Amino acid sequence: MTRGLSVRLTLMFAGCAAVVFLVGGWALYRMLNGGMMEQVRGEMRLRAGWAESIVQRVQDESQWRLWLTPKFNTLEMERSDVRLWVVSDVPTFRYGPRRADIEALAMAGGYGELVEPGHPCKLLTWTRHLPADGDRPAVTLVLVKDPLRFLQTLEDFRFALIGLGLAGVLAVGCLGYVIARVGLRPLDRLSRQARALDPNHQEQRLVLQPMPAELDNLTASFNGALARLQTAYQQLEAFNADVAHELRTPLTNLIGQTQVMLTRERSAGELEEVLRSNLEEMERLKGIVNDMLFLARADQGAAASRHADTSIADEVHKVADYLDALLDERGVRIRVQGDERGCVETALLRRALGNLLQNAIEHSTPGDEIVVEVGRLLDAPEQIRVAVSNPGGPIDDQHLTHLFDRFYRVDSARRNPGGNHGLGLAIVKAIALMHRGSVFARSQSGRNTFGFTLTAT
Repeated sequence: MTRGLSVRLTLMFAGCAAVVFLVGGWALYRMLNGGMMEQVRGEMRLRAGWAESIVQRVQDESQWRLWLTPKFNTLEMERSDVRLWVVSDVPTFRYGPRRADIEALAMAGGYGELVEPGHPCKLLTWTRHLPADGDRPAVTLVLVKDPLRFLQTLEDFRFALIGLGLAGVLAVGCLGYVIARVGLRPLDRLSRQARALDPNHQEQRLVLQPMPAELDNLTASFNGALARLQTAYQQLEAFNADVAHELRTPLTNLIGQTQVMLTRERSAGELEEVLRSNLEEMERLKGIVNDMLFLARADQGAAASRHADTSIADEVHKVADYLDALLDERGVRIRVQGDERGCVETALLRRALGNLLQNAIEHSTPGDEIVVEVGRLLDAPEQIRVAVSNPGGPIDDQHLTHLFDRFYRVDSARRNPGGNHGLGLAIVKAIALMHRGSVFARSQSGRNTFGFTLTAT
């Protein structure tokens, strides 16, 4: 992964450098091209002005023939790649060989271009009309400049820019690869630490220091995931042990009683008694299996479907009536405060209420009062809140946030919590989620409260 990131970062550096060099080189080339062309035009204007001053001194044909023509012939224009034509309707007031393309340029004016066969580039032209003066008729000056020297300079500059740009991109790519490799060393360390993690040492964590700030969140999140996995693994191990214990006890009773009955002949009454005892153990096994299957269906996204409009307080009373014998046995009573109506699946609601009430009864002492509060959430009126509270010792905050987690036990000692086999509160949470609700727990002022919300619309 690190090598892949290094290559990707190198390509990004090289791409950015290529774009910068391309844009910068293009801008420099345009500036140089514009500056050189302006220099060429300036030289042509200067030569044209000098030639114009000479032509304006001539007043007749003899001066043109005896003074101007030799003057132009001795000019150094050829050495400066500038050639001159003077075009006129009067043949005696002309200079330069007659050419059709020059005649066409003379009829235009200003800057232009001239193509000569076999020449590698276009020639630049400058045309200026001079009015008649004395015996001299109107004439037109045509200057032709060969820009080959400037274009060759531009060509050399372009190749130099391309070469320097490629070299710069290559240098940036090499340096970028080195920088990327150095910058990604902390990620290499993280990878080595991750590979060194051993399932047999669940307490192992990635080392946070020294670590760049950009990787702090990643490392902390990964360590948090490891901690959650360790907790879940420990809970799963505890659950497996609890389930094995719960299943082993009734299975042992079934096997033991059956073996005893088979040691000799038994009367019908003795066989009936053993069958009744075995039936109780099998009902217990059935309860454990049903709870596990229910949670498995909830994990697969099952939702409440058989909705019916009902009174939540009435459902609480029905569950309390069902638990009346257990209430009398433990010497506690139930008081219901408030009521709301909603469309819920009553069978699931009763199961959740039964689990919460059994949990409260088991953790109450004779004479205690269990209070069931029913109401609407102020900030979410579509949510009905059901809270079951009972007197009890304080519960640490570290446990409150996990009490509804599956397989979680505050006390790791095995015990049968009211027939729910350690899954009672987890089933309450599953039922709340099936009604698009949530669960909550708090411990304060000597009372422990467990409850859930559900969308009842």
